Amino acid sequence: MPDTAIKTEILIHDLKVPISVIDAGAKSLLNRQDTYGPLTEKQIKVLKRIIRNALTTQRLVNDVLELGRSREGVMITRDFYVSSLVMTVLVEIFDLADPAAVDVIRKVHSYEELCRVVEDFGVKLAFDSKVWKTVVHLDEAKVRQILRNLVTNAFKYKAAFVEIAGSIEGKLLTLCVRDDGRGIPPSDHQKIFKTYFSTGSSLDNAIKSHGLGLAGVMVLLKDMGGEMNLNSNDGKGAEFIVKIPL
Repeated sequence: MPDTAIKTEILIHDLKVPISVIDAGAKSLLNRQDTYGPLTEKQIKVLKRIIRNALTTQRLVNDVLELGRSREGVMITRDFYVSSLVMTVLVEIFDLADPAAVDVIRKVHSYEELCRVVEDFGVKLAFDSKVWKTVVHLDEAKVRQILRNLVTNAFKYKAAFVEIAGSIEGKLLTLCVRDDGRGIPPSDHQKIFKTYFSTGSSLDNAIKSHGLGLAGVMVLLKDMGGEMNLNSNDGKGAEFIVKIPL
């Protein structure tokens, strides 16, 4: 590994400590008002924003480190349920977007109940009951990052819903994420897998870019021997299908 890459890895890793300190400090002020003093509504709002952004930064740091490990050929495989994978991703996403939804999701006890609950928050699940309960042996951190990136992007572009589906055929785990948003014209299909590419020219579109997340997904998939396909057209939503060898 080049010296510059090593220094970058060390820098990124060292970011974890100050981010954790910021997160812990904000939570202490918010949750221990008997010790640190009462807060106004505006102060509480600011602290919650700090906590959300600290969590976002923590995940970005972890994702970058995971990409680095992947590029070095490091695979940490383990057994995990498909249901656990999807539940974890939903919790991670709603933890930032709608914390109230997380409390509801964590209380469900069945797939059918989860489907009913998340539909109220714009998510449709389409898993066969057998697949939902299947244990797979993969690098869970990488698969979770792939699914989280796809679902996060779908949420940015959806009009009314995001659908998450999964199947197992032969020795392949297939995950499909679909949104009903504006879609992606065929001329942009290859471009969106490039880092920082946005399907629009405005600042708003740049902020909502598919680019960085999909570039990371492609790296992780390639290193695991997987692939991704895109089905979309302008004005007809987008469907991303990933296939990962078991």
